[in-house]
Amino acid sequence: MTTHPEIAPHAVSAPSDAPLWTPTPGRKERALITHFEAWLDRERGLRFENYEALWQWSVTDLEGFWSAVLAFFELPLRTPYESVLSGEDMPGTRWFEGARLNLVDQVFRHARLASPAIVFESEASGTGAMSWVELQRQVASVAQALRELGVQQGDRVAGYLPNIPQAVVAFLAAASLGAVWSLCAPDMGPVSVGDRFRQIAPKVLVAVDGYRFGGKPFDRHGALDEILRELPTVTGILWIPHLDAAAPPPAQTESRTTMYWQEAIAREAAWQPAALPADHPLWILYSSGTTGLPKAIVHGHGGVLANGMVNMVLHGDLHPSERVFWAANTSWMVWNAHVLGLLGGATLVLYDGAVTGAGAEPDWGHLWKLVGRLGVHVFGAGAAIHHACLKAGIVPREIADLGQLHTVSSTGSPLSPEACEWLYGAVKRDLWLNIVSGGTDIAGGFLVGLPTLPVRTGEMQCRTLGACVQAWNDAGQPVLDEVGELVCTRPLPSMPLYFWGDAGHRRYLESYFESFRDSQGRNVWRHGDWVRLVPRPDATAGVIYGRSDATINRQGVRMGTSELYRVVQGMAEVMDSLVVDLEYLGRDSYMALFVQLQAGIRLEEPLEQRIRQALRTGLSARHVPNEIIQVHTIPKTITGKKLELPVKKLLLGHALEKVVSRDALAEPESIDWYVDFAERYRRRVG
Repeated sequence: MTTHPEIAPHAVSAPSDAPLWTPTPGRKERALITHFEAWLDRERGLRFENYEALWQWSVTDLEGFWSAVLAFFELPLRTPYESVLSGEDMPGTRWFEGARLNLVDQVFRHARLASPAIVFESEASGTGAMSWVELQRQVASVAQALRELGVQQGDRVAGYLPNIPQAVVAFLAAASLGAVWSLCAPDMGPVSVGDRFRQIAPKVLVAVDGYRFGGKPFDRHGALDEILRELPTVTGILWIPHLDAAAPPPAQTESRTTMYWQEAIAREAAWQPAALPADHPLWILYSSGTTGLPKAIVHGHGGVLANGMVNMVLHGDLHPSERVFWAANTSWMVWNAHVLGLLGGATLVLYDGAVTGAGAEPDWGHLWKLVGRLGVHVFGAGAAIHHACLKAGIVPREIADLGQLHTVSSTGSPLSPEACEWLYGAVKRDLWLNIVSGGTDIAGGFLVGLPTLPVRTGEMQCRTLGACVQAWNDAGQPVLDEVGELVCTRPLPSMPLYFWGDAGHRRYLESYFESFRDSQGRNVWRHGDWVRLVPRPDATAGVIYGRSDATINRQGVRMGTSELYRVVQGMAEVMDSLVVDLEYLGRDSYMALFVQLQAGIRLEEPLEQRIRQALRTGLSARHVPNEIIQVHTIPKTITGKKLELPVKKLLLGHALEKVVSRDALAEPESIDWYVDFAERYRRRVG
């Protein structure tokens, strides 16, 4: 059990009470959550004064809530469940025992929709669309191809694919068979991919020859050869010439059975998804993998289906035929969540390319132009993209027709108040801003939005239905309106079934359940985020203050990093920043602030003093760093997370190979400068 020093009261700024947006009566009436509440009244005799009361019921009566979700959405079960859940010990809760189902059954309930299932744009393959009928036909065909390649229930099918329709088809085909899907983006290097796929021993690899990004071609034959040398279990290759239509498979495929994608989808095959237990593995996702082997996180069909309907459809308010576009790399869990939009009949908008376009100069308006051109209704991106657009001075409403857009989503890291206000000023006033915080771990959100609640600056509107989220202090007591550890005290269907290859659940228990127990001695999920739960009239909102394992600890006072970034990156000269603190070394406190400045700007004394003064007056004297250093770039993972902890470990003297896998980084060379700086720092301090 861990203990920590007291959290600094001044490290928390009060969110604004004035809403940025209030839903109209028409928006409330149309919302799926309104229809769900009416169903609960009609079918279960349950009425709730407000959302908070509904949420409280959903986490108190887990059986009642989750049975209502399955019944309201009329989820297709081949055989009914005998119990909603068995026990509440985490891990180990069993959900929907006795049921037989398949996630793809819910997807293809929408097969008769006239709207397309997928609309896509790719730097390598152009633009296009795929109907629901064609999607189902291709899924059946690829499933048959996988059978011919020897895939059976429980076998792993791995993908090395960008965000293209073939990735969606291959996933659904594997899921329909009861095979277990796992995916890495082709911009990941062979070491990082090998660290992931080697753990799960896939039987078939679905791969592309390369991709285009920022207008440049990237051939991946060499990387694939290295990957396949590490994967002797792969006996079959499903080959997709994507960069070059005439590209042959890599040399390492010669001893394996290879089938071309066009051959696979050309055949006609019967539609016959397997009927599976609810806890049958659906996919394997991975932790960021900056240190050690990535955790191979396994989720099941039943849990992802149930929680996907709550997270993506109910909270996301996804209606059939609406176009949903998430700017997501296929190595990021958000890609999986995006694909779950098919559960609600939404049209997926897939983009394969650089977020700043294919031109010689970066264009931060590129995604917004795509939103307008393709008639997107819901647009989601990592907070870093929204911040970059703000910094670049982009005014989307002036460069794109955003008439269809009614929702913008953000996730991945805290969205600053300035970015919230920019979205309403530069995009449109009548816009639901849906900020989500959750993770790969649960394939969904703990704190989410709802279109029937007001939007306030910097806040997530509510806690997810069914997720018993609380903020706990170090004594294991729930707190409101102050920062604490984000915990979940009761089980969720989409919590991991297990980690692949994790004997005795050792890593699973260490990852989430070592810190807290409830009053009955049961495990409590600790997520690793600082959160402040803010009581509001109709719901408890939330504000995330950063990762608790990257905490700043100054003279025994603990602070999150997000507010510091907000102040520093609020300055026009600063593009990005990263802060690390070495207080616990037992020496004098040392906090370093690394700043990436706008092109052509140098960190000179007047600017440095303005940064220090902004931190002193905006936050506190404790937030002022010992040293401010200008850097060329801020190192981040492929999913956009800053490398706070790895840089801290470098400064402590850890070897680079023990700290971070280069292939897990968006720019592998970005870490080199920090390695050199860490060596200079250690020589300086002795």
